Amino acid sequence: MPNDTLDLIAGPCVIESEEHLHFLSESIQAIVGDFVFKASFDKANRSSVHSYRGPGLVEGLRMLGQVKQRGFRILTDIHEPWQVGPAAEVCDILQIPAFLCRQTDLLVEAGRSGRVINIKKGQFVSPWDIRLAADKVASTGNNNIILTERGTTFGYNNLVVDMRSLIIMRSFGWPVVFDATHSVQLPGAAGHGSGGQPEFIEPLARAAVGVGIDGLFVEVHEAPERALSDGANALPIDQLAGFWRRLTELDAVTRQHLRPVEELI
Repeated sequence: MPNDTLDLIAGPCVIESEEHLHFLSESIQAIVGDFVFKASFDKANRSSVHSYRGPGLVEGLRMLGQVKQRGFRILTDIHEPWQVGPAAEVCDILQIPAFLCRQTDLLVEAGRSGRVINIKKGQFVSPWDIRLAADKVASTGNNNIILTERGTTFGYNNLVVDMRSLIIMRSFGWPVVFDATHSVQLPGAAGHGSGGQPEFIEPLARAAVGVGIDGLFVEVHEAPERALSDGANALPIDQLAGFWRRLTELDAVTRQHLRPVEELI
């Protein structure tokens, strides 16, 4: 990123099993071709202490390493500075979770890894303030940075996406990604966990592509109702082909008419 075409980051929210990783990575590749495979070895911010978190760092990275050996680019979350080194040995992109986007020690250590760092803009952070998080990574000399929009807290148990944020973040000079599935999440709305409105995944993705972005982030699952995390806002994999075709067609048109960001703000 950035490329002349729209990039895709896709995969399950959390590693459910090694077999599931291989199934999903190969299934997504068969549908869209080249993409970045995303899966978390630990979901440290689950709503409930009883919720499934994942296999953990060591076993999770071993599984992701097996996927990488098959030629896939890998993205995973990191939560603490000590996780950066091991994760960087396996993964191409290290992701800073939205809730941790202001954690200086984590951002700096991630930057020192030399890997691409994807910073998810916190639900509580303005688009202009996320530049400060990126600056922390860049202070290490690492400018391989991606900024991802995933919605902003709108009262209780709800998120809203301000499409102006994509233009503002583009003005910083780093690639911008839109997270189309977490943006339709309803945090904590299920009582013990988060709900979601997956019917709005594609409408919001179309809006973001129309504004002009470098990539889309979509969590997919073959059976969202059985997913061990974030199933309520996941895109069913049997919808991915049509979804991706329509979005890439729209992206091709958008790029023909996209104005320089300095003319917009």
